[in-house]
Amino acid sequence: MNQNRTLLIQITLFVVTLFTTTITGAEWIFGNSFFFGPNPMGWHELVEGFQYSLPFLGVLTIHEFGHYFIARKHKTDVTLPFYIPLWLGGLSATFGTLGAFIRIKERIQSRVKYFDIGIAGPLAGFVAALVVLWYGFTHLPSLDYVFNLFPQLNQYGNEYGKFLETTTEYTSIKLGDSLLFKFFEDYIAVGELPHPYLYTNYPIIFAGYLSLFFTALNLFPIGQLDGGHILYSLIGDRAFNIASPILFTTFVFYAGLGLFKVDEFFMPDTDIIWKFALYVGFIYLCFSRISENLMTNLLITLSVIAIQLIITYFYPTVEGYSGFLAFGLMIGRFLGIYHPPTYDKQPLSLERQILGWLALLIFILCFTPKPFIIIQNA
Repeated sequence: MNQNRTLLIQITLFVVTLFTTTITGAEWIFGNSFFFGPNPMGWHELVEGFQYSLPFLGVLTIHEFGHYFIARKHKTDVTLPFYIPLWLGGLSATFGTLGAFIRIKERIQSRVKYFDIGIAGPLAGFVAALVVLWYGFTHLPSLDYVFNLFPQLNQYGNEYGKFLETTTEYTSIKLGDSLLFKFFEDYIAVGELPHPYLYTNYPIIFAGYLSLFFTALNLFPIGQLDGGHILYSLIGDRAFNIASPILFTTFVFYAGLGLFKVDEFFMPDTDIIWKFALYVGFIYLCFSRISENLMTNLLITLSVIAIQLIITYFYPTVEGYSGFLAFGLMIGRFLGIYHPPTYDKQPLSLERQILGWLALLIFILCFTPKPFIIIQNA
């Protein structure tokens, strides 16, 4: 593709993504669809949306350019970032973007190069996310901020949280507690913390939370994700190609845990059979490239589902997080769970090994088993 045309596409995608994340930010802040809600928004609300889009896209951009500059340092042929806008017109909640990616236009033959390029993005983005969270938690607005957004809560004063926890009028989204986010809440916050159901209305903190969330997704030590590049470089081909499918299978197992329970099959709901059949097919797609042997993949699928059903039979309240299933499909079907081999198998230096294990520790600090919890009071 012509270089100027590619650059034009990249700039256009960035501008569109800035627009979609800004509109999305306004929708999260005001809890309303930009065009189709009961109170359509205008320029004032759009400008407020920059409080979300600028820090969020800023972290995303720093992440991608971390990859880019280290790739260029290694004289690797690589493109500038391609941003992926996503906005559904307010009909369904989105983050305004699916992220961004750079395209490496040559085969990397060195574990050291894979490591350096893979780790640079998450580390750079992680530091930027810490800055965003620090600012958000040390510049918390007063309680009037909530009452200006939602005047109907003013009558409850400091007790507005009890109303949110009992009312059936609203559907809320509660953010999960990663270890790092919890640390900021407990030790860094200055001022009145938001009610757990209102964090999405605080754009800078929400942007920081999403930055940690996307950092964790990138650092999953599976396949060709950044974390996969790091773990592959640390432990080599043979060990990685054993560890990665085990980690991936565990991840998909957790994601689908609790979706179906044994007692549901004895109820007069005939739709359960079709839903379960679709679920089996979906899980099979996730595992369809673990082995070249189709029967092996089918056996893994049925074993995972059987163990899920057994666990929920004895522990009916145990649940995973089904929101991760789409990510599991993307890894298993499209990104791949194995890593391309390198001809240069020189082991990493001690400094790189320490940095690699530190990056995987960052994954643990940023990860939350249930990142978004929908609250609908009965």
